[in-house]
Amino acid sequence: MTDSSSSPLSKSFVSEHWEGYKDFWCERFSFLTNYSKFVKRDKPLPPWSDSDVEAFIALDPVHGPALKTAREAVKFGLAGSVIGAVSTAGFAWRYSRSLHGAGLSLLAGGVFGWTYGQEVANHWLQLYRLDTLAAQTKFLEWWQEKNERSS
Repeated sequence: MTDSSSSPLSKSFVSEHWEGYKDFWCERFSFLTNYSKFVKRDKPLPPWSDSDVEAFIALDPVHGPALKTAREAVKFGLAGSVIGAVSTAGFAWRYSRSLHGAGLSLLAGGVFGWTYGQEVANHWLQLYRLDTLAAQTKFLEWWQEKNERSS
């Protein structure tokens, strides 16, 4: 019989490897911790309107402009999504006359177009200079506090 503690895949090795793997991915998805306090609530936050967002933008001189720019970037993503979806679905329909192929092309083109539109917005609006995650988190904190005061 061999001793299991001398094997190269001992429990401590696997545990250390797993912890390293978990830490690696937790670091990559650390933005999820910013939103978890707003998502994992007993009572969800009520929906907000454009006027609520505009009120926050006017109140917060630091995060307001970043949030406004991030909201403008959505227009680039939507435009890219529409262009990508229509062009790829049209191309697929024209050359294949396959309904399921055109439908899949519509979906894939929408996703790819959104991604491309967001990249254009990133450079056009210079989003790489702004901390849009912090601006969105500050808005959610402001919205949560506003609703707790009015309750």
